[in-house]
Amino acid sequence: MIDRRPFDKLGGADHGWLKAKHHFSFASYYDPRNMNWGALRVWNDDEIAPNTGFPPHPHSDMEIITYVRDGAITHQDSLGNKGRTVAGDVQVMSAGTGIRHSEYNLEPETTRIFQIWIEPKTFGAAPSWGAKPFPKGDRSGKFVTLASGFADDADALPIRTDARVLGATLKAGESTTYALGKDRTGYLVPAVGTVEVNGVKLNARDGAAIKDEDVVTITALEDAELVLVDAAQD
Repeated sequence: MIDRRPFDKLGGADHGWLKAKHHFSFASYYDPRNMNWGALRVWNDDEIAPNTGFPPHPHSDMEIITYVRDGAITHQDSLGNKGRTVAGDVQVMSAGTGIRHSEYNLEPETTRIFQIWIEPKTFGAAPSWGAKPFPKGDRSGKFVTLASGFADDADALPIRTDARVLGATLKAGESTTYALGKDRTGYLVPAVGTVEVNGVKLNARDGAAIKDEDVVTITALEDAELVLVDAAQD
């Protein structure tokens, strides 16, 4: 089963400095029928104006992954971490027992990110933060694991949940597959480009909620950049 979630039908908000689209119920967008997809709780598509951003605010007991699509995001938190994550790269924050952080676009251009929240497997752990570059050339034609709760994914950023976040780039006409398994849920969004997912067409920034599919085959109808979450079912 693949349920297409068109970008122009998503909930959202326009705060001037922030234009946000919400794949799931979030903040002022509330839909009790669309609270999560398995352990995946939030997928926000954010556009942040130059020299603006999210001031310090708290989180607890959530795995928060930021995939930067354009520009860069500058992070600072109550643990003393500071970092600038640029387009194509990823940062993760395990909120654990509690953390305060800010995320600012200090660039002269609009920054575009996917912010993904996944429910943790365990609660009450110490908070942490990390970031890592993931060159797009390394994921040409195939999925590469960007963040993972599985010890075997040694090159990925660690998160404390039964999930993976993966990225791939495809040239027009290329295909790739991912063995999801019928006991898992997937959620896929093309950051760029039009693709087909097991025959279902997705435009850029549409979502595909995937369930009961052993193997997912993605074919690029034009050059595409993909982000996929493989998560535990409810």
